[in-house]
Amino acid sequence: MNTTFSCVGCGKCCTDHHVPLTLAEARMWAADGGQVIVLVEAFLGNGLGLPAQQREHAERRSAAVRSGESAVHVAITFAAYNVGPCRNLDDDKLCRIYERRPLVCRIYPAEINPHIPLNPAAKDCPPESWEQGPLLIVGGELVDQELIELIQRSRQADRDDIRTKDAICAALGIRTTALKGDGFTAYLPNMDAFAKVIDQVNAQPLDEVASEWLFHLSGDDVAGQVLAAGARVVTEPALTYAFISLRAA
Repeated sequence: MNTTFSCVGCGKCCTDHHVPLTLAEARMWAADGGQVIVLVEAFLGNGLGLPAQQREHAERRSAAVRSGESAVHVAITFAAYNVGPCRNLDDDKLCRIYERRPLVCRIYPAEINPHIPLNPAAKDCPPESWEQGPLLIVGGELVDQELIELIQRSRQADRDDIRTKDAICAALGIRTTALKGDGFTAYLPNMDAFAKVIDQVNAQPLDEVASEWLFHLSGDDVAGQVLAAGARVVTEPALTYAFISLRAA
């Protein structure tokens, strides 16, 4: 399968999308006056919450933590919080920080997760974006070497940043996760506190002690599986975060 792509400047990919950020980009976003959303998901050491073929990629971008008696792998995403148009779009739908835009923006429309194939129908880009421009994919493989290198940089940043993100979350009191595939827990921290904690955590050695997390789950059936694995589940209503369910209604 061959795929061509050329951005037509519609601005749709910059509207109503929470853009994943590296740790350094999240600090910059906060310094620029933007809001960062923290999205958390995890899977258990026994594999609950994760297809077996995805485990290697998922483990490399997650922190090894604990929940009760269970080993857990938690993935933490810091993302630019965009409700409506991105704060950096000008009146002509052009990016005001184009030269220092986040890595994920540079990679779009390609996928970073190796288990997710590029599907033009799942993107916001209009049909004409896929009818012109240079070849993006040939025979099912990316052919743009610069893009391939950007994707590798993004994956490496996930690996390099995860333990620091866990420490930042601990300092902010973020300790409840969703089960991968069941949902996300979503936090909107105060940005002054967020920036201060990033600076503090970056200035000191990381604690080697495995951190403790709780699970927020979509229903009793899922909660039963998590509890049976020895993990801990929240029993109080969410006050400091929102739970985003991925479960079909």
